[in-house]
Amino acid sequence: MPHVSVTIAGRQYRMACDEGQEEHLIRLAHDIDSRISQLRTAFGEIGDQRLVVMAAITIADELAEARSRIRALESDIESQRDARASAIARIEASEEEVARTIDAVAERIEQLVSHLAPKERGTVGMG
Repeated sequence: MPHVSVTIAGRQYRMACDEGQEEHLIRLAHDIDSRISQLRTAFGEIGDQRLVVMAAITIADELAEARSRIRALESDIESQRDARASAIARIEASEEEVARTIDAVAERIEQLVSHLAPKERGTVGMG
C-alpha cells in the first residue's frame, strides 16, 4: 500500500492510500490546508484544533449541501424519466390510432374500388 506525506496546518503527516490514489490524497490534503489558512486569515490565531474543527464543519456543510442538490437532481431525473415514459406511451397510442385510421381508410378505398370496378368493366364491354 503506497504512502504519501502531506502537510496540513504546517504539520507533516504520512498517510497510506490505495494504489493510484496518491495524487488525489495530496490534492485533498492541499484543499484542507488551504481552508485552514483561509480561516486563520479570517479569524487569526485561535488555535490549530479550533481551525481544523472549523474547516471540518465547513467541509461537512458543503458535503451536506452537495448531497441535497444530488437528491434534488435525482428526483428531477426520475420525474423526467416518468414524463418521458408517459410521452412515449402517448406517442405509441397516437401511432396505433393513426395506423387503425389508415387501415380503415384503405379498407374503405378497397370497397369503393371493388364497387366501381365491375361497373367500369360493364361499361367498357358494352361499347
